[in-house]
Amino acid sequence: MAAALQLIELMDLCVELNASDLHLSVDLPAIFRINGKLKRYNAAMNINEEEEFIFCPELMESLAQSLMNQQQLAMFAQDSNLDLGFSTDGGYRYRINIYLEKGHYALAIRYLDGSFRTMRELGLPPQIDYFANLKSGLVLISGATGSGKSTTLTAILNSINQTQEKHVLTIEDPIEVVHKNAKSIFHQRELYTDVPSFANAVKASLREDPDVIMVGEMRDLDTIRAVLTAAETGHLVFSTVHTNNAVGVIERLVGSFPGDEQIVARQRIAYALKGVIAQQLLPTVNGKGRAVAIETLIVNAAVANLIESSKTKQIYSVMESGSRQGMQTLDQALVKLVKNKKVNEHDAKAICKDNETFTRLLNL
Repeated sequence: MAAALQLIELMDLCVELNASDLHLSVDLPAIFRINGKLKRYNAAMNINEEEEFIFCPELMESLAQSLMNQQQLAMFAQDSNLDLGFSTDGGYRYRINIYLEKGHYALAIRYLDGSFRTMRELGLPPQIDYFANLKSGLVLISGATGSGKSTTLTAILNSINQTQEKHVLTIEDPIEVVHKNAKSIFHQRELYTDVPSFANAVKASLREDPDVIMVGEMRDLDTIRAVLTAAETGHLVFSTVHTNNAVGVIERLVGSFPGDEQIVARQRIAYALKGVIAQQLLPTVNGKGRAVAIETLIVNAAVANLIESSKTKQIYSVMESGSRQGMQTLDQALVKLVKNKKVNEHDAKAICKDNETFTRLLNL
């Protein structure tokens, strides 16, 4: 690897290598994440050489600063951290996080697959269609970083775009996938470029005649309040939350409010929330990709009552018996993947909620 290899060439290697992420930092070679595993440049490229190209502080500073305009440089100087979107001439798009570590610039680069795969192609369960066809309310997609939340959300929005005449307004940091108008009309707004904050953009969107609003992430209480208001006033709102299960999403929302507001918050959430999609990725049997395990919560009258009465721990029991309504627990999803020979039992058991329940379901 030559020192003069351009950043764009490295980034576009993500496509060739089927890598989800690229990490660049001082005193290390380029590191790719392929099928969930980190691989140094030589290993990823199958180069049998011990000598590796190592990034120096001067090169990392040059690469990082070349990505930022004057406004972004000022923001980075203030926060020592910046997210931005970047497109290459090859038509590939990336989300880049620029940060400091040990006083030096570092880059975490996520390849954004611009292809529009259907929910079926992604292996999403049929009940996800239910959320795409709602008229109003709040639908949340949860999971750890890198669990495919954005991919699932893109598939849902694309389904709406292809089948419904809607005005869809997205608020993102940064814009990850550019939607071309089909049956729906899309307006996509980027944080700091088009709007100062998620909360501000959601409030403004209520005056912009949207049918569907997508909020990239609910990071603070102001955004949560604005999202609930939008969902309560006849809009269908999608957003993401960093939790691993559906019940945890509800507890996270309620816990974001001050203690003296939580009773009213539970009432609002019980009314506005229509469903939660919680997902985790795990290796496929052949090791050539990853499968998604989807936990699905649909907020019916029983679930809404449990939310309002502060009995969220009991929601899991409703989900276990709610398959006819389209509900599914993580353990149920994992058992289906194992029985369909998409993942092995060991990997599924490693992330299941309850070992006894998982084993019992597997032996039915």
